[in-house]
Formats: sequence, C-alpha cells, structure tokens
Amino acid sequence: MIKKLTVCGVAFLNDAYDMFAINIVAIILGFVYYHDAEGSAQNTVPKKWDTLIKIAVQIGCLLGQLVLGRLGDKIGHTTVYSASLMIAIITTIASAFSNSMVKGFNVFIVLFIWRVLLGFGIGGDYPLTATIVSEYASPKNRGKLMAGVFAWQGFGNVLTPIVSIIVTACFASKIDADVLYLDYVWRIIIGVGCIPGVATLYWHLTMADSTRFQNIQVTNNPSNIDSIDSEDDKFLVVDSQSINISSQSSENSPRSVPVVEPQQHVKSFGQYFGEWRHLKVLLGTSIAWFALDVAFYGINLNSSVVIKAIGFAGNIREDKPSHFIKRNCLGSIIINILGSVPGYWITVFTIEKLGRKTIQLMGFGILTILYTILGFAYNQSLSKSTGAFIFLFSLAQLFQNFGPNVTTFVIPGEVFPTRFRSTAHGISAAAGKLGAIVAQVGFLQLANGCSQGDYHLLQIFGAFMLLGFFVTFWIPEPKGKTLEICGENEELN
Repeated sequence: MIKKLTVCGVAFLNDAYDMFAINIVAIILGFVYYHDAEGSAQNTVPKKWDTLIKIAVQIGCLLGQLVLGRLGDKIGHTTVYSASLMIAIITTIASAFSNSMVKGFNVFIVLFIWRVLLGFGIGGDYPLTATIVSEYASPKNRGKLMAGVFAWQGFGNVLTPIVSIIVTACFASKIDADVLYLDYVWRIIIGVGCIPGVATLYWHLTMADSTRFQNIQVTNNPSNIDSIDSEDDKFLVVDSQSINISSQSSENSPRSVPVVEPQQHVKSFGQYFGEWRHLKVLLGTSIAWFALDVAFYGINLNSSVVIKAIGFAGNIREDKPSHFIKRNCLGSIIINILGSVPGYWITVFTIEKLGRKTIQLMGFGILTILYTILGFAYNQSLSKSTGAFIFLFSLAQLFQNFGPNVTTFVIPGEVFPTRFRSTAHGISAAAGKLGAIVAQVGFLQLANGCSQGDYHLLQIFGAFMLLGFFVTFWIPEPKGKTLEICGENEELN
C-alpha cells in the first residue's frame, strides 16, 4: 500500500512540475526569441503566444480526464494509468525538443501541440489516482490518504523554480554573455519533468486493480473471475453494505479466489445520473471544481504578475538575464512556501476530523472574502504596505489548498459508484480544467486590455468562490462512510 501511495504521489509531483514549469519557460522564451525586439516588447513573449502555451496542458488535461477516465472504468484503472504515464513521458521529451519549422509552424505552435498531448497524459492521473487510492483505503483514513497523495503537487510547484535556478546558475556566465544560451536552459527545465515518471514507470506497470473494481468487472463478465488478484483482497474494506465477496479454496490452486454474486439490472450511467439526487452530486463536484480552478490557475499560471506586483521581479530589460530569471524563481518559491505547501498538509492532517464539506465550505467562504478585499483594495494595499498584500495573497494561497483545491479532488473519488467512479471523477476534473481555460483565455484578456485588469480579476475570482460555496451544499459528506454511500448496488425498479 505504501508503494502505491508513493507512486501516485510522485505522479502528482510530476504533473505539477510539468504544468507550472511553463511559467518560467515563458519568461525564458522571451529572452531567446524576442531579445532584439524594440521598446516594451523586448524580452517578452507576445500575449497571444504566452496564452497559447500556457493553456495547452489545460486543454489536453480536459480531454484526457474525460477519455482516460472513461477508459479506466472500461479497461482497468491501472492499465490506463500506466498508459497515461507513458504518454506523459514521451510528450515531455518531445516538448523539450520543440523548434520552429523552416516553412510552417513556429516554436510556440509546436510547443503548444506537444503540451496538449502532454496534458492528455497528465489528465488521466486525476480520475485514476483518486479511484485507485480510494478503493484501497479504509473509510477511517481514505480522505487523509487521498489528500496526502494530492499534496505532492505542492512539492512539484516548489521543485520547478528550484530546478530552474540550478540550471540557470550552471549557464549563468554564458547566458549573460550570449542570451541565446538560454535556449539550452528552457529545454533542460522541461526535459527534467520526465525523470520522476521514468523512475516510477515499472511500479505503474506492475500495479494491480483493487478487488472492489475487479469484482465489478466479474459481475459484468463472469469469465474474468480467474483474473482477480487475491493479493489485493486484504486491502478491500468489506462490511454489511459492501459488495458481496467471499473466498473459496480450490484444490488445484494454493490461492483463494473471490466468488461474486452477480448483480442484475444495475442502473447504467445515464439511468443513475438521470435522477436529480445523483445528478446534483455530479453537478456539485463539477461546478465547485470549475469555480476553484478559475482562480487557482488564473493566478498560478501567471504568478509572474504577482511577483512583479510585489516588486520582486526586477527589470526585464535592464537586469542581467540570469539574475532576472533566478529572482523570479526565488519569488515563486517564497509564495509557494508561505501559503501553498502548508495548505496542502494542513488539509491532510485535518480532513478526517473536520470532514471534506466543512473544509471546502470554509475554504470557499474565506477565499470569497480575501479575493474581494484584494480586488477592491488592490492599489491601496500595494502602495501603503507591500507586506500586507503579500500576507493577504499568501493567506489566499493557504486557503486554496486548506480548502477546495484538495477537497474538489478527494470528494469525487468517494461519492460515485465503482462501476463509473473514474468516469464521474474525470467529468468533475474536466470541468475544473475548463475553468482554467476560461481564466487564461477569457479573463486574462481583461488584464491585458485594462490598466486596472489585475484587481478586476481578483474581484471576479471572489464571485466564483461564492458560487463554489453554494454548490458545495449539493455534495454529501463522505467522511467515515464506505464507498457504497452513493447507492452502489441500486437496481432498476
């Protein structure tokens, strides 16, 4: 079990690294491809290309969560989980070698294409990791284990700028003499993202599906009963409400094979979610994740804006390139350590005591207040006290993660039936990525076209947090309950 949790945790570290490395890479690409531009355009990637490469992974994630989540329920969670990792490894390497064509796409379009495919592989991690961990855990520690796996994302957020600082420092003298040496730097930063995946690939390939899931597969196709892995049986929590599984010894085999009593006329996906009592849960998890990611990715994919606002970025045209990049990376580390990383782990250690809904409601409520304050007092807080702005912003980062950023991942892995748990989680996660795309493409155009866009965005983020607060009431509290709270074995009348 520890091995499975570690493998799943490293996957999220890897995902966060790959997703947010583009923040730093976008800065570097400005120096490489626009160092000879004039005026304010110098050393800066044009907004259209910046937006394109930053939403690429989100587009891919949305598709991967829908497609791979569904395939996980059809083919097998661990099988598709391994496939998604291999896709991510291959496309990470390909992204690092992106280049302009002599006649055709420029480097930004090529990078966009490869990062969409990378996002497709990353997208599978969300529904499949949540499903795998939830089905192996007991009701007493399920939330803690799921939150703990997801919390590795925080390490990925910090690892990205650390690696960037190290790589930039290795080339510092050459970069300052010839800025084109940064072309090596951004490729190495992206390429390093495949290392955690390669290191854990073997354990992905040898991981087995839970007995709970295998039982559902046997119910659908009794000829699959010999494929059940008895080693996993000890991890399955069985009580009076659980799936009816018993062990039967065989004279010809030293291992026991679970015997399944077939279920007849169990509701299909459409029939199950055709009822409002079930549909509102799916809508609740999806809309809450959408609302959260509008702000989460709107800010985290553009952390350079915040770093600049607090005066930590430096001067992109006057500073040495290596110094400017390292300073921005250091600012990113400080922001993450002050708020983001602690928030993840506070959730891990409180989720079984406070409950998922309590943490999510608290997080959305506090974020509504903080984004409203930051939005309406943006200029005042920056002009009078940068420290106050940093404190409020770090507090918002804290309650994103000690709040809905973690719970929107955990809850969908607990409140849907086994036979389409991965599918429903994928739908919820894809709604979140839609929110990320909306924030990046839509709302950030406001920031680009309006001198007061930054604080208007924060005001809008506050409104979305309020939306997330209200739809949370549609979601049941799964704390301490078995996975059968969702009507696992409901049959047609």
